[in-house]
Amino acid sequence: MSLFQQRVGSVIFLATLLGVVATGCKSARQARRECPTPTTLGMHTRDTIDPVAQAEFSAQADFKQIAARSEMVRKAALEKALKERNPNTPFREKNVLSLSGGGSFGAFSAGVLCGWTARGDRPEFDVVTGISTGALTAPFAFLGSAYDQQLKTFYTTLEAKDLYKMKPVRGLFRESLADNTPLAEKVAEVLSPQVICELAREHQKGRRLYIGTTAAESKQFVVWDIGAIACRGRPQDVKLIQQILLGSSAIPGAFPPQHITVDVDGRCVTERHIDGGVSKALFVMPPYVPPEDRSKDPNADLAGTNVYFVVAGKLYADQEKIKPLALTLASKEISAMIYAQTRGDLQRYFTTGMLTGMNYYLTAIPPEYPAPTSSMAFTIPQLTGMFNEGYRITCQGIAWRRTPPGVGPGEEDNVRAGTQLTYEIRGPISRSEKGPTPFVPIPIPISNEGIPPVPPVK
Repeated sequence: MSLFQQRVGSVIFLATLLGVVATGCKSARQARRECPTPTTLGMHTRDTIDPVAQAEFSAQADFKQIAARSEMVRKAALEKALKERNPNTPFREKNVLSLSGGGSFGAFSAGVLCGWTARGDRPEFDVVTGISTGALTAPFAFLGSAYDQQLKTFYTTLEAKDLYKMKPVRGLFRESLADNTPLAEKVAEVLSPQVICELAREHQKGRRLYIGTTAAESKQFVVWDIGAIACRGRPQDVKLIQQILLGSSAIPGAFPPQHITVDVDGRCVTERHIDGGVSKALFVMPPYVPPEDRSKDPNADLAGTNVYFVVAGKLYADQEKIKPLALTLASKEISAMIYAQTRGDLQRYFTTGMLTGMNYYLTAIPPEYPAPTSSMAFTIPQLTGMFNEGYRITCQGIAWRRTPPGVGPGEEDNVRAGTQLTYEIRGPISRSEKGPTPFVPIPIPISNEGIPPVPPVK
């Protein structure tokens, strides 16, 4: 066989192989498209259940009963702690506010605070903590309702162009894809000398404001006592507070980290601080108690404290149609991990409150509210809508729940023993702004096999 014939044969073989592969890929795509996805039909995976398997799981893990027992434990811990408190210190109800991260969803948190003021029962917080967008909200919340108008203005009048400028090409070779100089200018404007003085004055009264960041190199969560820094009152301290707020809200890769110089045993060290949400979704710090008033068991001083968690976002992400692209899938699942981290932190603090006798209150964007699917959606209509929703539910007195994520309608795990399922609405209808019409089930007979019985022990 000549070299030419060999080459012709190779070309024919390669063409045939590519045709087979292309046909196979086409068949695979067709196979994937034979059935629509749940989102296309307006279904929610939460509501497509295996009835028998789900019932068996629920019968053995009743989380509502667990929550009820948790309340009994909390009350017992409260009674015990009150008896162990320093008898020379009169009991005073204390209030802690924890503000989560969440980008543009911080407009909801701002609405909650302003609605709380309008309702007339917003307390003066002994402690305020903030991460990411919560770090930008925290100083307003700490200084009280006198700053509600500034808070509303900050979250309902600023669009993306007022906060950052994208530098995608240059950013590939630098620390961030965006330049957040506009945001830095806004923060410097907000943290006026008067505000810094007020922060210092409230700190001297025993109130505390804490902001969380993440040290980029060590991934260590760092808590900054803003009031203590403000008390020093030097120009470099004002700049440090601005850096902390910008660092806490510096989304990794999107916004640049803040380079903060510290002194370690006389040695100059520069740390890079980024979004506190990388380490924690939110956090709690104890109210300050003077040394002479403290109980022998410090946990006794926590008893009876009201802890309010304001989540800038939903507890569970909205279901949405996702393009079959690797980068899209990766970004959406990273977002899902952040939601799970938030729920995990909230569940952990619920346990802490139960064991120490603290009162647990939680609010988040309602699942039925048509929130944006991205926390980077800084448009005035969307921001105003989320602000108004936070304002509305707080004014109406329906914002707070006393239970952690996992015990609300439709929040339990979806348990299956096969693929024969039925549709049963188990929680609030959750959809995006342009979501499909909710699915209406068609009554058809299905096989509810459930979990196979456990074989007898031999």
